Amino acid sequence: MGGCLYRGRSSDLGRVYERFKYQIWLHVAILIFGTTGILGRLITVDAFHTVWHRLWIAVGTMALALLVARHRIAVDRERLFKILGTGAILVAHWVTFFEAINRANVSAALVCLSSTAFFTSILEPIYYKRRIAWREPVFGLCIVVGLYFVFRSELQYATGMAFGIVSAIFAAWFTVINGLLVRQTDAKTITFYELLGAFFALTLFMLATGTFDRDQFFLSRSDFGWLLILGTVCTVFSFLLSVLLMKRLTPYTFAMAINLEPIYTMILAVLIWPETETMSPGFYFGAAIVLAVISLNGFVANRIAKRSVD
Repeated sequence: MGGCLYRGRSSDLGRVYERFKYQIWLHVAILIFGTTGILGRLITVDAFHTVWHRLWIAVGTMALALLVARHRIAVDRERLFKILGTGAILVAHWVTFFEAINRANVSAALVCLSSTAFFTSILEPIYYKRRIAWREPVFGLCIVVGLYFVFRSELQYATGMAFGIVSAIFAAWFTVINGLLVRQTDAKTITFYELLGAFFALTLFMLATGTFDRDQFFLSRSDFGWLLILGTVCTVFSFLLSVLLMKRLTPYTFAMAINLEPIYTMILAVLIWPETETMSPGFYFGAAIVLAVISLNGFVANRIAKRSVD
């Protein structure tokens, strides 16, 4: 009888999993995205070399995956240069993000990065040649108010949070351009060439500025292990998983769930480093405003999209 009860529970869990498996994997993907900030704190090399190592690992892994899948990546020269150039924006986003973590902490960097949605709402009408919706400046102002409380409450992290804002601007710019590129080119091809472009852009920048320090290539065992996870799981695997989930879930479901990334990351950071990641009440008040406004914007945008379809 006990065995029958166990099998009954197992089958019930199986049905629940089959019904919600894509939502479950979506939250797994978000958790993986969130661990990027945690890994940035664990890795001891500077932001430039963290990103450089992440890129060569990601490019190699992505190339191997495309080779095994026999995926063609041929594009015309003009489109290739556009994609490679977009990779330079991606690398600027990553470098400033890890610099934000190094100069502040994970929680502060992630809250500032949440303002990406606000900057996207500014850039998107310019690139897509459409009118600015009334809600965008209103919600944008609310996000600025939330960030004001965040900055005011943690002034010791002001420089790091400024890097977080700059990172959010680059992230928004990259997202908007990517939205245009994906209309003409396969997403896997775009990602491979963007990673390659990011790698070349960062290598040239480091050579030109003298930051290509050979000592940084003698990694400790722990740093190499964290970088390997960062380059494979948090970059290539998370991207491929996202592509699969985008085909199975609505954009609204995906966008709303992504808003949980800072929350997951801050919870993980507080559990790992309670001494440095526990912030003041004013910080959490400002962070709550930012995340609530982003979620509200997604909800309103989805309602408007449904009305236009109806």
